[in-house]
Amino acid sequence: MAQIRVETVALDAVGTRQIASRTRATTLLDDRSAELEEAIVQASAIAQDSLAQVPARGGWQVSGMQVTFGLTLAAEAGVILSKASAEASFEVTLTVERTSDAP
Repeated sequence: MAQIRVETVALDAVGTRQIASRTRATTLLDDRSAELEEAIVQASAIAQDSLAQVPARGGWQVSGMQVTFGLTLAAEAGVILSKASAEASFEVTLTVERTSDAP
């Protein structure tokens, strides 16, 4: 099986991303798989919980959702940042359709 390496970014003492070329490194994807899986599970749970709170309204309901998010691996193990910043960054697309009991 091929070894896949991913680029990591270093964090300074206060947790700010450092993106200068001298601070970039790589790590094996397999070495970070548990962290990636946890981030995906958490992001999925947030999206599903949010969708569950959206009631049908005016004869329309949300019937589907697509969520896109990016992750940046920090050089320090156990730290994952979103692609854009240290805060979560999501793109959400909702599918809305008429309910069967719509007037």
